[in-house]
Amino acid sequence: MASSETAFAEAHRARGLAPFLRSQMRNIAPFLTLIFLSAFFAVASPSFATLDNLGNILTQVSVTGIIAVGLTFVILCAEIDLSIASIANVTGIAVAYFTLQESYVNIANIPLPGAVAIILSILLCALLGLVNALGLTVIGIPSFIMTLAMMQIAAGISALLVRGQIAYKVPGLITTLGSGSIGGIPWIVIVAAIMLLGGHLVLTYTRFGRYVYMVGGNREAAEYSGLNVKFILGAVMVISAVCSGIGGMLGVAHFGSAQQNEFDTYLLDSIAAVVVGGTSLFGGRGGIGNTIVGLFVLGVLNNGLDHVNIDSFLKILIRGLILLAALIINVYAQRLREKAAE
Repeated sequence: MASSETAFAEAHRARGLAPFLRSQMRNIAPFLTLIFLSAFFAVASPSFATLDNLGNILTQVSVTGIIAVGLTFVILCAEIDLSIASIANVTGIAVAYFTLQESYVNIANIPLPGAVAIILSILLCALLGLVNALGLTVIGIPSFIMTLAMMQIAAGISALLVRGQIAYKVPGLITTLGSGSIGGIPWIVIVAAIMLLGGHLVLTYTRFGRYVYMVGGNREAAEYSGLNVKFILGAVMVISAVCSGIGGMLGVAHFGSAQQNEFDTYLLDSIAAVVVGGTSLFGGRGGIGNTIVGLFVLGVLNNGLDHVNIDSFLKILIRGLILLAALIINVYAQRLREKAAE
């Protein structure tokens, strides 16, 4: 009798384990990918598994991480923002442009030369995000199309400001945060960590964060419950633009110059970080924790490929294949969720 009860209990646990693993596949797969990539590159290259290289990886993913914070909010609402890279670029160029124009205010005879450049640049990216928000919520343009148009608008503003030139001067605060360090830790890594932590706290512990998940999980139910869905959608578009702008300003200081098309690769990188980490493209599932895992997967992959001296063109193919695998897992996990709900 005891043996039959034990067998029944084991069978019950087995039946319970499989559905659990399937339901958590979106979260488990990125961790397994990260572990596999880390182990592979550690064996393939002795210089990979070092503390100095870990610092390199953190620095390399910092700008992507800052931009991905806002994009996580957008994707959790089952929307997309294709203008993040262009907004990052135009904000970085704008802060250099305003600095070159020697913009300043004088309060009680105290000049504040970098402050105005930073404020104007943040206002610019927030304005572009607001245009995205109005197009999505007031006019009713799908976010894919609206942000695609904004991508071109921001690129046009960048071209007008820079006019084919390269700008090098940015405010001192931006220079410090983008390329300076404290105690051997780059400031840009600290800023990225603070923004990721802030995004996590907002999504996890605030009413606004709960509303974001509600809108992404079931928009119709959110509307019936009296939630102002349009306000939430508009807010996440502005958050995405501001995060992109901050990433753009610090990125310009980190790279040492502001020029056109400097952030083009960050569109795919940021989307990949969010999706590879396991945040659902269909909304309502995932979060900043998933984005952090996705950032490490991309960081380890890009850095590791450099250490094994692989063909640069093959790197692009491998990154694309990993993103495709993440998308397949994302869609498959959504189908499992829908079947479980039936």
